[in-house]
Amino acid sequence: MGKIDFSELTPYAKVFTGLTKEREALLIEAGPVIKPALADVTERFYTVLQSIDTTAPFLEGRLADLKKTHQAWLESLFTGPFDETYAQTMYHVGQVHVKVDLPVEFMSGGMSLIVDELIALVFDIYGDDPQHCPPLLKAINAITGFSLLIMQQSYQSSSLSAELDRFLAITGMSRTLFENLAGAYSN
Repeated sequence: MGKIDFSELTPYAKVFTGLTKEREALLIEAGPVIKPALADVTERFYTVLQSIDTTAPFLEGRLADLKKTHQAWLESLFTGPFDETYAQTMYHVGQVHVKVDLPVEFMSGGMSLIVDELIALVFDIYGDDPQHCPPLLKAINAITGFSLLIMQQSYQSSSLSAELDRFLAITGMSRTLFENLAGAYSN
């Protein structure tokens, strides 16, 4: 599989998810108010995951480390920058999910749970203030959508790469031969 060009993927994902400069600034502005409550968001998120029979095995023996990583990621949603380095980090998360055989639907389902928690948090902090809630909720939707889009791109690419590696191992074909054959048929 080819090398990922994050200078192309990052703006593509931002446009697709509505992560504008204004929304980025709004997330960073809200950070000092929201970040102190993110440990509770992480706790509630993992409480739900532990209650789901199919997700619980992925948490066993790793819960403390996962919570720590999750909280750091949540905080990054409100600190930025949301640049190529951030995209590379999210891409790596997708690769890790493939390595641990995490089903792809866990990423989108998990993101839905996180967004639900963040919506509740925004309303807890800002009430129903129309000047804060709608724009901040749109910004949260944009950054979580951006993160998920990058992770899913990675997941798809990493899954295909893993399948290709299995195919090459079974057939004894070299990657170079496969790429030459694939190139001959792509024209």
